[in-house]
Amino acid sequence: MDRRHFIGQSAAALGLVTGFSTQARANLQKAEILVIGGGYGGATAAKYLRLFSNNTARVTLIEPNPTFISCPMSNLVIGGSRTLSELTTSYSNLSKRHGIKMIQDSVASIDADKKTVKLASGKTLRYDKVVVSPGVTLMTNTVEGLAEANKAGVTLQAWKAGAETVALHQQLASMRDGGTYILSVPEAPYRCPPGPYERACQVASYFKQNKPKSKVIVLDANQDVTSKGALFKKVWAEQYPGMIEYLPKHNVIAVDGKTKTVKLEVQDDFKGDVLNILPAMSAGEIAVKTGLANSNGRWVNVNFLNFESTAQKDIHVLGDSIQIAPAMPKSGHMANSHAKVAAAAIVAELSGWEVNPAPVLTNTCYSFVNSKEVVHVASVHQYNAAEKTFKTVPGSGGLSPAPSVLEGIYAWGWARNIWADSLA
Repeated sequence: MDRRHFIGQSAAALGLVTGFSTQARANLQKAEILVIGGGYGGATAAKYLRLFSNNTARVTLIEPNPTFISCPMSNLVIGGSRTLSELTTSYSNLSKRHGIKMIQDSVASIDADKKTVKLASGKTLRYDKVVVSPGVTLMTNTVEGLAEANKAGVTLQAWKAGAETVALHQQLASMRDGGTYILSVPEAPYRCPPGPYERACQVASYFKQNKPKSKVIVLDANQDVTSKGALFKKVWAEQYPGMIEYLPKHNVIAVDGKTKTVKLEVQDDFKGDVLNILPAMSAGEIAVKTGLANSNGRWVNVNFLNFESTAQKDIHVLGDSIQIAPAMPKSGHMANSHAKVAAAAIVAELSGWEVNPAPVLTNTCYSFVNSKEVVHVASVHQYNAAEKTFKTVPGSGGLSPAPSVLEGIYAWGWARNIWADSLA
């Protein structure tokens, strides 16, 4: 299947029709569509707004970073088997191939009444539709002393791929053999449910090869491993016996950066050499600041047919920032799926068409348990009109029976395909 045929089929599946009336084209040409955030959700939305509108819609993507760096696969950089450059993609094709206007800046505020966005640089932009895909904010204030420890460089999160990802690997490389790496997992929901457990594997894999006397301690605020639990536990027992200590129901409430001590809500304190403390998370800062986060002031409620915020008209929110539907993970693949449904709906609305009443989302999540072997979980989510939410399709999911090198090859195939889908 060639690329044009694939895009045509994707548009049909999302409820779009081929051909634009003169009025539809005119509506799209005069509409200003802003996309805030160039991650898996935002970059995909910007590209597909152009594709689904037959390159008619005027789309501007606002993103402060000069390049896209993938969070999925970034645990491999922490484990030392990959480099950050292998996960980095230029945004240039979005402008060169798709005619998207790129602005390297961050958004200071959104005025929903005036339909304007103010940039950090001071410039104000008008919009008819705005797509907000800001990822997550790490709520450092939920762990006493964490902000200070972060500022001192003692603790790192590396939950947004970039300089901290490399810095965390460097901390591990500098650690003495026989030292302790402490990873805390916040209570769900948080970005990438299996991510902390994959990270534990990657650090243990690095220790096994380079610092075999060292130990990984996972302090999990949840009742149990939140994703692929049986698979991860089997790997820890078989590949890293005695190296990974997993402790559920261990909620971190404070950290002392000077003594490298982690304090828990119930249990005794822990001391470590490298502290990787993940606090609770919320919708990206701009979503919280502008009042879009209307679910406990933390997540954004949306209309799942078009991902429009329930707080403000013509503002569509994607990815990790939303209040998820049942069994819907906060993942890069899911943000990519959100983006296509939202892009199709926005083009339909601006063209005067009916929005697809039965959209479908897909998700696949791969986790590396060492540098080559992988396990995965997959799911399909169908919009349920009666309940006005997405529900998983019975029998549609999949879970690896065991780790394999073949799945590692599939994982890199998935990564390259989704990066191309979003950015090429």
